[in-house]
Amino acid sequence: MKMDPIQIISRYYPPESPLFTTLITHSQAVAKKAAGIAEKIGLNEALMEFIHEAAMLHDIGIFLTSAPEIGCNGKLPYLCHGYLGHDLLLREGLPKHALVCERHTGTGLNLEDVGRLPKILPYRPLEPVSLEEKLIAYCDKFFSKDPGKLEEERSVADILDGLRKYGDRKAAIFTDWHEQFSK
Repeated sequence: MKMDPIQIISRYYPPESPLFTTLITHSQAVAKKAAGIAEKIGLNEALMEFIHEAAMLHDIGIFLTSAPEIGCNGKLPYLCHGYLGHDLLLREGLPKHALVCERHTGTGLNLEDVGRLPKILPYRPLEPVSLEEKLIAYCDKFFSKDPGKLEEERSVADILDGLRKYGDRKAAIFTDWHEQFSK
């Protein structure tokens, strides 16, 4: 039986809520871009199906965070949404999908990054490892969750400008992904 990501999202987000619409629209844009790249680089059908599912679920933890500008009224900082989504998907029995959630934030957070932050994240590497994780993290950077910009694709230059605020290493990681995925 095929897994339905929207059915899982509906367990945590009322389908009539603006946040549900924001999450679904953002996730569909990420999934569509990821599917196009996955097809272009010749990934098999099973990987393409996983990439679609994981791209749809990668931000499932946002409702537990505080980001009122996009309708999230949780208590924790937005940076926590990755590991919070990880924990939700583990409970759903989706450990591989959970890793995508945990590792997609920015270009990932290594132990040095995690150690520099306030103690809000689990102390473990939170950076993409597999091709699928990297592909979804890459595609995620192109789309905002700003309700007024959900379907606008950001330029590579804008993404790099945003990442440089966190250091040249983050921009270099994205540049490597761009070279790998934009051929």
